[in-house]
Amino acid sequence: MRPNPSIEVQTSPVDRPSVPAWFAEVVIVSQHLTTKGLLEAFAHHIQLVRGRFGSYEPIDFFALLFGYAMSGERTLLAFFERVAPFGPAFMALFGRADLPHRATLSRFLASVDRPCLEAFRTLFEQHSFAEGWTNDSIGGIWDRQGHRYLVFDVDATRQAARQRGLPCDPSLPPPRRRLDAVCAPGYTGRKRGEVVRTRTVALQMHTRQWIGTYAGRGNGDYQGELASALQAITTYLGLFALTPEVALVRLDGQYGDTVAIAQLMAAGVHLVTRARGYRILEHPQIQHVLAHPPTARVSRVNSDEVVELFDGGWLQLDGDVPQTRVIVARHRAPEPGKRVSVGKCIGEWVYEVFITTLPIDGFLVEDVLDLYHGRGAFEAVLADEDVEEDPDRWCSYTECGQELWQIACQWMWNIRLSLGHTMQGKELREMEWSPAKECPPQVSSTDQFPDAYGPWQWARDSGRGQIPASAFTLHDEVSLRCPTGATLWLSEVRQEHAYTQRAVYVAQLDDCRLCSLREQCLARGAKGNRARRVSVVRHLLPAPSLVEPQTGILAATRWVDVAGRALRRTWTAHWRGQYVEILPLVETPQHIPPPPRSPRAVRSHDRWSWLDRLARNAWFGPPHVHITVAGVPAFLTTYH
Repeated sequence: MRPNPSIEVQTSPVDRPSVPAWFAEVVIVSQHLTTKGLLEAFAHHIQLVRGRFGSYEPIDFFALLFGYAMSGERTLLAFFERVAPFGPAFMALFGRADLPHRATLSRFLASVDRPCLEAFRTLFEQHSFAEGWTNDSIGGIWDRQGHRYLVFDVDATRQAARQRGLPCDPSLPPPRRRLDAVCAPGYTGRKRGEVVRTRTVALQMHTRQWIGTYAGRGNGDYQGELASALQAITTYLGLFALTPEVALVRLDGQYGDTVAIAQLMAAGVHLVTRARGYRILEHPQIQHVLAHPPTARVSRVNSDEVVELFDGGWLQLDGDVPQTRVIVARHRAPEPGKRVSVGKCIGEWVYEVFITTLPIDGFLVEDVLDLYHGRGAFEAVLADEDVEEDPDRWCSYTECGQELWQIACQWMWNIRLSLGHTMQGKELREMEWSPAKECPPQVSSTDQFPDAYGPWQWARDSGRGQIPASAFTLHDEVSLRCPTGATLWLSEVRQEHAYTQRAVYVAQLDDCRLCSLREQCLARGAKGNRARRVSVVRHLLPAPSLVEPQTGILAATRWVDVAGRALRRTWTAHWRGQYVEILPLVETPQHIPPPPRSPRAVRSHDRWSWLDRLARNAWFGPPHVHITVAGVPAFLTTYH
């Protein structure tokens, strides 16, 4: 091929790898961690009894994990291949000398124990939440009464793993899978796999900051993980001198039972969740509300389907749980043959139940539904996380090691947010969540009346072809008369649940044996030692309600947040496009060893102190590389 005469091309047979595109961001973030004292905190506050990973300490592996999170490389192998030619320069940014091997990192993650993990999580909560943010810059939502709330989202993601079949033979040893420590059978969440690992995460929705991540085998321990998430939310609010009453936690239906709701209310936060069960639909107050026109009607996004909303008022779900506000949404059932994905189909309607503790005068029913389906939605941020970080990729096959990597990944996400916010200096976005509306009448039930039940009604027929219960005649309060004139006596009156009582009448066995209508009266296949039983039920009546007319206009709901996606991606794209030059300083020695231990300590075989261990891979001596990074704004230099 003839060279182009208009240019001069020079080639070289010497290998000279190009600097990775993500190296500039590593330089900036490492200097930020050094300036804030976080590298020193990693070195002195996170300690681990060393396994087989040489002269390295946790700070060396945290540098690798942060670099891996910033690089965006798909696998650890690809990351180590890119960073290997620049290993001394990479480790020098974190004050260390030698680059650990990939197998050494694997042994470290396998050795991480619970105290080491919790120490790292504590630093994450102390230094990642409030860095670069103020009480005014973290946003919020203002209800129709002008009260401010911070929306937090707690949800679980699932990573499914596929496992090949293993031969089962008595001559073979029992199989041992490497994923047994981190995975277990569970709900795969429409992902292909046989075993699952659940990761519960908490997010501040206005800044898109991660508040915490908690993992478990299989479906996980949702109550324990929720308690940890609530503790992290309380810590976050404390850093900005806010009380728990400001927090509004949005959760999925997994947390829609009375145990989780009591847990949230004990923490003092507000909540919005979907109820896990549908028995509340049988409550007489809900039945009374459903018998009247809906409180509001809304249309689904990208659909003409109309959803009717009913405000059920404040109800007590259980004896130990305080009253909560119940909202019922219903829409038309799909055509026959189509499956209902969410909700309970009753007749021609599909019902969904939502539980909240938000005040009625601050959030209307449509506002609560928007909080659950709209800005409170979690999937968009999780999709961004998969693109930018993907913390669910496997770095370790031990429980604590994998969770450590996920915390490091979320820490890097928060650092990008805070530094991007500082560099770009964008103002908060304020939008009208919902327009102003007239005050609707509020229906409140009174609790001064005792529980009253309606009249007895015949129970539903079994559908097995027997004489129905309606053919019997109520003689008095304790007896019935069958079509042949025999008497059925009251056997028991039991409370089926909070809203229904059932009375059971039983006939005499001798009367049924000699009855001419025995074959038609008893169920098919009934044995000769059984007599006819008839049930009647009565339902709890709704308490008298008072309609309180309201006058005036409710103010609009305002949502204030930051453009989290733009902050992160603009920050990353800026450093990926900047020039980076790494020049070795040949006149300086490659590495100066740490000060030797005293001869007395060596002769007496004294145990290594934590400072002695830390110094084994620390850099001593003058700089050995010169790194040039272009495109660093002046105010960002001042910030560091």
